[in-house]
Amino acid sequence: MIRRMVIRPAAQDDLDDAGAYIAKDSPATAKRFLVAAERAFQQLSDTPGLGRVRKLRHSRLAGVRSWRIQGFENWLIFYRPVDSSLEVIRVLHGARDLETVLDDSPGPFTAE
Repeated sequence: MIRRMVIRPAAQDDLDDAGAYIAKDSPATAKRFLVAAERAFQQLSDTPGLGRVRKLRHSRLAGVRSWRIQGFENWLIFYRPVDSSLEVIRVLHGARDLETVLDDSPGPFTAE
């Protein structure tokens, strides 16, 4: 079932920041990263149960799942299926303190 994709502003900022950071060393790699992220979003839209459910402290993050970006396995998409939508909350490097970053993310997260 293909779902409507809702990319939260923080997730879009994450993608923009990651692309700019990667482009400092290699514009071609940055482009591959962004294409791989789009491909991952499409996979999630087609099969919204991919990845693993994250057990997070904050109740507003209930049901959040994570999925790796193929070819950039240290980068994780944090998302949640909501009704007929797929809500992308953040796109983060796995070396970050994920729990803290997610807790500090703007919310509440609800489908538009």
